[in-house]
Amino acid sequence: MSTKSKTLDSASKIKLNDSVWKKTFSSNAEWPDKEEFLDVIYWMRQAIGIVLGLCWGLLPLKGFLGLLLFVVVNAAVIYFYVSSIQNVDEEEFGGMWEITKEGFMTSFAGFLVTWIIMYTGLHGTSSL
Repeated sequence: MSTKSKTLDSASKIKLNDSVWKKTFSSNAEWPDKEEFLDVIYWMRQAIGIVLGLCWGLLPLKGFLGLLLFVVVNAAVIYFYVSSIQNVDEEEFGGMWEITKEGFMTSFAGFLVTWIIMYTGLHGTSSL
């Protein structure tokens, strides 16, 4: 009996994850669980941070310009996703500022690490 409940539980988790993926990539999806939507925003930011870190490392961007562009692009992509693709009511999630803050610092950290490693590996000088 325990094995049967475990397989049902695992099947329901797969179904749940499948529905989250469908809602993430479909427009105007219903998000009855607010935490689920904020989790999607969080993980989307992490992916944006890594991708922008790779791009900024490939391009020889450095300094304040790279940091400023990251903040603008990151916030713009999330704002566009929330307001144009999902069309959610920001007030249900505490306002646009709360959505904008969701996962920003961890995304920034991932961006910096990726950017520094890529830039140093491709454009750094070797002292050997």
